[in-house]
Amino acid sequence: MDFNDTPAEAEYRAQVRAWIEANASEYLAPPEKPWGLDEFVARSKAWQAKKHDAGYVGLTWPKEVGGQGLSPMHQIIFNQEESRTYVPTGLYSIGLGMCIPTVFTHGTPELIARYVGKALRGEEVWCQLFSEPVAGSDLASIRTRAVRDGDSWIVNGQKVWTSFAHRSDFGILVTRTDFNAPKHKGLTMFIVDMKAPGVEVRPIRQMSGSSDFNEVFFTDVRIPDAHRLGAEGDGWKVALTTLMHERLAVGGKPRHAPGYKTLIEVAKTIETDTGPALERADVRQRIADTYIADEGVKLTQMRALSALSKGAIPGPEQSIAKVVVAKTMQDMAAFALDLAEGSGLSVTPGSDLEKLQASYMWSAGLRIAGGTDEILRNIIAERVLGLPGDLRGDKDTPFSAIKPL
Repeated sequence: MDFNDTPAEAEYRAQVRAWIEANASEYLAPPEKPWGLDEFVARSKAWQAKKHDAGYVGLTWPKEVGGQGLSPMHQIIFNQEESRTYVPTGLYSIGLGMCIPTVFTHGTPELIARYVGKALRGEEVWCQLFSEPVAGSDLASIRTRAVRDGDSWIVNGQKVWTSFAHRSDFGILVTRTDFNAPKHKGLTMFIVDMKAPGVEVRPIRQMSGSSDFNEVFFTDVRIPDAHRLGAEGDGWKVALTTLMHERLAVGGKPRHAPGYKTLIEVAKTIETDTGPALERADVRQRIADTYIADEGVKLTQMRALSALSKGAIPGPEQSIAKVVVAKTMQDMAAFALDLAEGSGLSVTPGSDLEKLQASYMWSAGLRIAGGTDEILRNIIAERVLGLPGDLRGDKDTPFSAIKPL
């Protein structure tokens, strides 16, 4: 592995860093108080538009769809430099990271012309409508139904855990169009207008107090056939494009998430019967465990960067990063809050303990989003270690013959 930039990469990094320092000066430190949702959306749109005007969006996308046609290393360098700030980016992570690449990969020229440019400019927000109450890890078990009606489709069903659905203009929706085909072959993907009649979004209140996820209900929603992505029945193939981008998007550690250094600072301030918690051997061991996990993920990601810089494609071993990151964040935060005892329940806003408390509540969702721990371990076992795959007795069974759990 080579951790150093090439001369061309170093030149691009310097260019990006200078632009960010000149245009994101108000975001070089965390906000004094958390933004409300309206302010977050407004700031996100303003920052996305500024990046678009400077040519820093769609860096790896083909020029013919409005991208810059650059290498993955250009995108990685920009992301690394952007992550040094506190600019708001999460509003577009799903749309630009997962949805729009699916649109320009499988959509018609008319769909590409209509949607890609507006998304790049940040004018429209997108969500991903995949999971259902009985179809999460086993996505091919979805039951949201789309029935052909002339030049349109009528959709009925329910999706769940849809991030930013309550703020989205459009979404990509996977449906079942053939209940007599095997479960992986009877699916079809569409673009859906989130403001269309019959679409109902219900925010899910999280224990952290926020509502980032939603339930979405479809009641006789009419979608034009012209908004279909890929061929009828090819929904699984189209969905794999989205999932590939999703795994890459959620695999790393979130920006500014607490790590072993945060744990060190907290341990300095907690007094125990024998003195500061940092002086205890068990606390030092847990800090060391967190450090080792963080460094292991960092080196795994560096391995991917080295592959990208040489024109290769990172392999399925990237699933390791997400498995380790999510569990490490949760275990580290749980340990710190236990160590703080009662202080871990009521924390000072902006403190390290507050960051750890938020990390503890949020990391549980990270272990589900973009593939559960169990699914990713299966991927690692089968595609990295070469172990035999799970038996799938319903693989070729008509979906109508499969009894729901």
